[in-house]
Amino acid sequence: MHGGQRPLLLLPLLAVCLGAQGRNQEERLLGDLMQSYVPHLRPAKHDSDVVNVSLKLTLTNLISLNEREEALTTNVWIEMQWCDYRLRWDPRDYDGLWVLRLPSTMVWRPDVVLENKSQTYSTNEINLQLSQEDGQTIEWIFIDPEAFTENGEWAIRHRPAKMLLDEAAPAEEAGHQKVVFYLLIQRKPLFYVINIIAPCVLISSVAILIYFLPAKAGGQKCTVAINVLLAQTVFLFLVAKKVPETSQAVPLISKYLTFLLVVTILIVVNAVVVLNVSLRSPHTHSMARGVRKVFLRLLPQLLRMHVRPLAPAAVQDARPRLQNGSSTGWSITAGEEVALCLPRSELLFRQHQRNGLVRAALEKLEKGPESGQSQEWCGSLKQAAPAIQACVEACNLIACARYQQSHFDSGNKEWFLVGRVLDRVCFLVMLSLFVCGTAGIFLMAHYNRMPALPFPGDPRSYLPSSD
Repeated sequence: MHGGQRPLLLLPLLAVCLGAQGRNQEERLLGDLMQSYVPHLRPAKHDSDVVNVSLKLTLTNLISLNEREEALTTNVWIEMQWCDYRLRWDPRDYDGLWVLRLPSTMVWRPDVVLENKSQTYSTNEINLQLSQEDGQTIEWIFIDPEAFTENGEWAIRHRPAKMLLDEAAPAEEAGHQKVVFYLLIQRKPLFYVINIIAPCVLISSVAILIYFLPAKAGGQKCTVAINVLLAQTVFLFLVAKKVPETSQAVPLISKYLTFLLVVTILIVVNAVVVLNVSLRSPHTHSMARGVRKVFLRLLPQLLRMHVRPLAPAAVQDARPRLQNGSSTGWSITAGEEVALCLPRSELLFRQHQRNGLVRAALEKLEKGPESGQSQEWCGSLKQAAPAIQACVEACNLIACARYQQSHFDSGNKEWFLVGRVLDRVCFLVMLSLFVCGTAGIFLMAHYNRMPALPFPGDPRSYLPSSD
């Protein structure tokens, strides 16, 4: 029993001894390496030697892009490789120990700063270069598919890396050599299409619909257009808070919102002009023959508008005008003007009196003069003559008033029809401007895409061959 238990006790003791021996070898190697190691000195045997430093950038997350501050936030890993001759050892002297992991503060590190670019301070001491794997230079930003988290707003189109030398800068100064990592990203438009562009297009379409209101409803048209203008201004303020305050370039969405504001303002101006034309009358404005020919004959036929033909009274003639704006050639005497101003009861009484005299004279005229009554009949006719003349003058006065009223109504109707035709023309112009402008800006956005290659004129794609 005891003999069988001894191997079980020796195995744990052997494992502990080997572990202690392994740790002692790392500790002994670390002590040997750091005995005369100075981390502030460049790992070069001679002053003229140049240390080659290879750079590799691994992108793990594209967090956000603050367009107003023009700041891109990302998570990256920077891998730098160089050869330090002071950290060499023979693995056979340390029981086959090949790898030793140390804190970065214990060894020399290249003086490389990552800003918008990677740069060093002296090309006489350090030579920057891109890393190589499997004989291929890594001229791109490496993306680990397992660790990378895709951004919901931006899509990465190109990620090249270049080694650049500034010949104008001296070799001893910073910036002479640099490795630049480019990240070309493109916005995913779905968010802006749903939350900004689509509402703006629908609200602006409401401004176009005001042309379906009557031509005389100018107040309602202006109210709707101004409400649409205020809504567009709110959207413009929301976009202005996100875009950078620069005059070098204007975003397409700002151009489109400004275009919609201009269209809405033109619609308000059109509504005011059409209302002014529709409310004109013959007393205030006279219509020229060219205006009548274009807006009442030519344009209605071209626009296929159903315009009723005007009465002959609506046609202007060359009759002399009175001070009250009438175009009739009849003159109104002072007695007729007084008659027009009399109360209705007085006019009816006088008309009844005249009708009695005229009726008596007509009855005698139908019966014929009886014997001995010729003088009486002639006297009655003579007595009824002023009444007949007054009746004729009253008829002329009524006809004159009716002509004036008909002419006034026809003139108003003419101006109203001109307003309708002008409103239809403005509708077609604004609709064409809205559709063409919207389509043009959307086409600009469609063709404003990322190029197929990251650098114009450079045929290389700066991607691994497997991509």
